Amino acid sequence: MTKKTIRLLMPQWQGGNNPNYSFGAELLAWLAPDNDQPLIHVPVHAYDGTPLENENGTNGRRQLLEQLEAAHHIIDAHKPDRIVMFGGDCLVEQAPFAYLNERYGGKLGLIWIDAHSDLVRIVGYDNGHTLPLGNLLGEGDEEFAKHVKIPLNPENVFIAGLEAPTEQDTEVIQRLGLKTAGTKELMNNTESIKEWIKESGIKHLAIHIDLDVLDPKAFRSLLFANPEAPYNLAPAGTMQMPQLLNLIKELSEETDVVGLGITEHMPWDYINLKKLLGEIPILNK
Repeated sequence: MTKKTIRLLMPQWQGGNNPNYSFGAELLAWLAPDNDQPLIHVPVHAYDGTPLENENGTNGRRQLLEQLEAAHHIIDAHKPDRIVMFGGDCLVEQAPFAYLNERYGGKLGLIWIDAHSDLVRIVGYDNGHTLPLGNLLGEGDEEFAKHVKIPLNPENVFIAGLEAPTEQDTEVIQRLGLKTAGTKELMNNTESIKEWIKESGIKHLAIHIDLDVLDPKAFRSLLFANPEAPYNLAPAGTMQMPQLLNLIKELSEETDVVGLGITEHMPWDYINLKKLLGEIPILNK
């Protein structure tokens, strides 16, 4: 029987408190190969120039919760077997992966390909995109985590590409027994991931890709590659694109991939070109 796959475009920017994430999401969806999978837009509050308010420790909490609920409503209406998500900040992954874990009886495997754990709140950095994996595990932020009906089994979660975990990251990783591997470890050998899939008996897998896992010197469309103001609040990724592609292909051979999320695309050249075009008089008459 043919499995039902939907694509979601969720140009959410509030989780990273950066309106440019919206354009990055739209461009991702446009770049993806055409097929018969329907593309559904998740409504997002557009940036209107008003700064986000810090609401109980999270910037734009109310808007983020409204958008999370909107994503759940859309997914529940379509009841897909597989979901592709184009984001937006990393928090867009919560709704589709929470749904897929329900859909597959609480046994969904999740590989979180990211330079950062997204498990814990970073002190002094009150943006929601630091917490989606924590929320999915029933940790993170209580108000967001309560939208996860069946928290992911920690044994079914693997963080790949993690760079310089903090003490807070390490505490949660060790307490929950999460599997991890850095980019260097995975450079020539992905056996640790294949063994995890076999040992955990993972039949259905979701893949999260934060493009920040890539080396900003090689791939420039990242927050860390801002040509005007380098981003130094967290370590940059070091993975190369061929390594990322190889990892995804190997995972697709090992088990049934039912979820894919691609997030945090920041195409600086096109962002700046769009601004330039917006200022040219003949184009705006």
